[in-house]
Amino acid sequence: MASNYNMHTSSRVAIIGAGVSGLAAAKHLARHRPQVFEASDSIGGVWRKCTYETTKLQSVRVSYEFSDFPWPNRCESSFPTYVEVLDYLEAYAKHFDLLKYIKLNCKVVEVRFIGDGQDLHMGNIGAYGNLLPGKPVWEVAVRTEHGDIKWHAFEFLVLCTGKYGDVPRIPTFPVKKGPEIYKGEVLHSMDYSKLDKEKASLLLRGKNVVVIGSKKSAIDLALESALANQGEEGKTCTMVVRTPHWVIPHYWRAAVSRFIESYVLWKLPLEKYGLKPDHPFQEDYASCQMAIMPENFFDEADKGTIRFKRTKNWWFYDEGVEFEDGTTLEADVVILATGYDGMKKLKDIVPEPFRTWLEFPWGIIPLYRGTIHPLIPNMGFIGHVLGGSNLKSSEIHARWLSQLLDDKFKLPSKMLDQFLKEMDVMRRSSRFYRNHCFSTFSIQHADELCNDMNLKP
Repeated sequence: MASNYNMHTSSRVAIIGAGVSGLAAAKHLARHRPQVFEASDSIGGVWRKCTYETTKLQSVRVSYEFSDFPWPNRCESSFPTYVEVLDYLEAYAKHFDLLKYIKLNCKVVEVRFIGDGQDLHMGNIGAYGNLLPGKPVWEVAVRTEHGDIKWHAFEFLVLCTGKYGDVPRIPTFPVKKGPEIYKGEVLHSMDYSKLDKEKASLLLRGKNVVVIGSKKSAIDLALESALANQGEEGKTCTMVVRTPHWVIPHYWRAAVSRFIESYVLWKLPLEKYGLKPDHPFQEDYASCQMAIMPENFFDEADKGTIRFKRTKNWWFYDEGVEFEDGTTLEADVVILATGYDGMKKLKDIVPEPFRTWLEFPWGIIPLYRGTIHPLIPNMGFIGHVLGGSNLKSSEIHARWLSQLLDDKFKLPSKMLDQFLKEMDVMRRSSRFYRNHCFSTFSIQHADELCNDMNLKP
């Protein structure tokens, strides 16, 4: 089905997103002169759009760097701030001359599959031939910063939209118990991250703040509120925690074991504040749910500037939030650190019938080698599965995809079977397996990628 639109076909490959994954994909697919569409006005992805004043990398520099572009000060033991990470990513893009491929303020608003016009059924999709067939397979509509819609045609699409940012996950509430009845201010952590330093401080200073959530964003927001409320006039921030997850000290990460769990409980006052998870440490490790605890977080808790409320259910009333035990908490500001809906981002881009098949048949996206969906032709996904270092996994997936497009190896016919084996490992490792993390078999996964590329594992 050909389109009547005026098509732009200056490249065979399109990349959607210019965050860490998009930059890695652009570098390794550079010989195809890809067009990279970035909806915002800068590169960096979540490091640009979803950070706060106190946000830092959760690992040391050497564990978060591209293999061919080391940090200039890589031996420093301190965790880089988000500004340092952005500087590093911009330096990477300039060093490998990637900016010439990137179109900023260009949001992909629609994608159409044209292919050969054959009927699309699960039975005949997945028999992969040449992934660069020499003619357009996808049409992509892009809205520019001036509001114009331009159509482009490509042989292959790489989706690097990631699991975070852009689409906030908002809780649902009983009738007449949502934010519409609350007199204070409600915002998602994504909205908070858009504030400059002065506006963020004004929002928090002298306010009773409630942060909904218990993971990294919630921890950082609670600390920012505490730091903005120092002194006698300062108010309290309360973290509302539904499911506590394991956290580890700011200077330390290691492999999973019962010893580590005991160490963390000894080192951090999780039991004192009712934050000890009900599940083993290894389940959070297996599902990439761990967060690094800022150095002075529990110092603020000891001073009373950060408090905790553990509950399964909560809702709004006019003066604040109410809990299932009947207690209430007055609040001036409620910040929802409730995460992002990465799957909705994909479904907003991927057309039918492929949209329906995105999570078929196990409820999470079945990516072979973390990159190829067996039921979606001529499309790759980078940055949609989690690992020990998302930058390193994005880089090796991008390198693998580059060699696949160069026809250095072929895709097997039973890609779903391979993913089913990985799914079984994830399911047995953690009740949170739908988070789609391969940390428990990351070495094996990397070895398989290397074997495909004829590299030494």
